[in-house]
Amino acid sequence: MSPVQDPQARPYRAGFGCFVGRPNAGKSTLTNAIVGTKIAITSNKPQTTRHVIRAVLHRPESQLVLVDTPGLHRPRTLLGERLNDLVRSTWTEVDVIGLCIPADEPVGRGDRFISGELAELKATVLAVVTKTDLVDKRRLAEQLLAVSEMGEFAEIVPVSAVSGHQVDTLVDVMTKYLPPSPQLYPDDMLTDDPEQVLVAELIREAALEGVRDELPHSIAVVVEEMIPEGQVMKIYADLYVERPSQKAIVLGHKASRLKEVGTNARRQIEELLGGRVYLDLHVRVAKDWQRDPKQLRKLGF
Repeated sequence: MSPVQDPQARPYRAGFGCFVGRPNAGKSTLTNAIVGTKIAITSNKPQTTRHVIRAVLHRPESQLVLVDTPGLHRPRTLLGERLNDLVRSTWTEVDVIGLCIPADEPVGRGDRFISGELAELKATVLAVVTKTDLVDKRRLAEQLLAVSEMGEFAEIVPVSAVSGHQVDTLVDVMTKYLPPSPQLYPDDMLTDDPEQVLVAELIREAALEGVRDELPHSIAVVVEEMIPEGQVMKIYADLYVERPSQKAIVLGHKASRLKEVGTNARRQIEELLGGRVYLDLHVRVAKDWQRDPKQLRKLGF
């Protein structure tokens, strides 16, 4: 016999949410802060996120599935166009959208453009003023006013992913706008992305750190094999760049830079997988892969 429902109990809610905004508005960092583990990769290079990664937040009365999308930007390559298509198709499938606007930068044309695009959607749109730890109260008040004048938002929530200020409040607000629904994912699931994708993203994040500004979009990572051997997971991965000169930058003097990438990535991957990892990295050149449909398919775009 099924248990009798308490008529006073609030309905269980479950659904999809995402954060959008121009590149580097703090979307991935916010996703990580909400879920409490490293799922979306973060970097101070704009356009870091390339895969749609879902993070699942479990609460007794709700389940919020966060979809992490690339930043919407003016495309210069076929890859850029595909990323924008990916963003727009994701927007149509979610229940609640948080438009991220950094507290420490004036509201700009990019923010207004995205706000206009969101106005056409069925989803509930919130404004999320990020990076509040970087400004004083007066500057924050001015930014909240500027954001409120941008468009019709269901609510405006200021947060800091770094200090954790109002992160739980934001989750409460997002959950409120989810539809009544049974649970969508099992309790122990944090993400529906295969481990290989997450591992490739962690390697790419390590490779992006400290690389000169001309390289952020030119690095792609493919995990060729993950083989468990005893207590160790052996991972073989290739880093793809577009030109031999870029390969030299990623390798560094006597391959010192690649060794550093391997050490940093391995530490993160061991944390993710919960065990020892052997990581074998190679740098390969795939000429102009961002503009070549065949190469893009091969690299998973």
